[in-house]
Amino acid sequence: MTKTVIVEDDPMVAEINRRYLEQIEGIELVGIAGSVEEAIPLLEGNKVDLILLDIHMPGDNGWSLLSKIRGLGTEIDVIIITASCDKESIKKGLRFGTVDYLIKPFEFERFQTALLSYRKEQMMMNDQEKLNQIDLDQFLLRKEQKISAGYDLPKGLTKNTLCKVWKQVTEMGGTPFSTEELACKVGISRVSIRKYVIFLADIHVLETEVVYGTIGRPVYMHRIANEGSSIIQNYIDNNF
Repeated sequence: MTKTVIVEDDPMVAEINRRYLEQIEGIELVGIAGSVEEAIPLLEGNKVDLILLDIHMPGDNGWSLLSKIRGLGTEIDVIIITASCDKESIKKGLRFGTVDYLIKPFEFERFQTALLSYRKEQMMMNDQEKLNQIDLDQFLLRKEQKISAGYDLPKGLTKNTLCKVWKQVTEMGGTPFSTEELACKVGISRVSIRKYVIFLADIHVLETEVVYGTIGRPVYMHRIANEGSSIIQNYIDNNF
């Protein structure tokens, strides 16, 4: 079991992350801390493998906690979960050796991918005392892909379908839309369209807002970002 601590000052976001964790096999939640000050005794009093760490919090911020963890030389891994999407923050997180960097708001599928990828890597490292060159290369390649995906589309996405999705997004202009609404307009399944929405959000072509309802999961509403057209040019030939 991967023993995990959530460090997040927003109770609603912390609760959503907790519910997400419950859906992933092999993860055990040790506790939730609303600040760095609350996190330290939680980490000192328990065996912890992984921290889901917010950066901007009252008092000491997430960078402060990361510095303390790395200064102590502990083997605790960290996945940053933050609204900070500027290059300096992302580079700083990578320099600290974080295993992933999730930009708020994100959908469950991206969260799940981060946790399952981490679990798979840990199992591989723990189960084998020695790695051959092929295994090591695959491990390092996955790490490199997280840092820089270039301008290649993720596996399972096609340029043709991305063009159709992007055309529909641009036609909606600044009007917010849900994943389900976009799927209906493009004419492909919700499962398929979700992959494209996640990709467009990851490259900051779409802005996402979480709308909290009274029951069930939050609703994610998307709209085209101001710089969307220039960014998407790196991935498709825009002939609309």
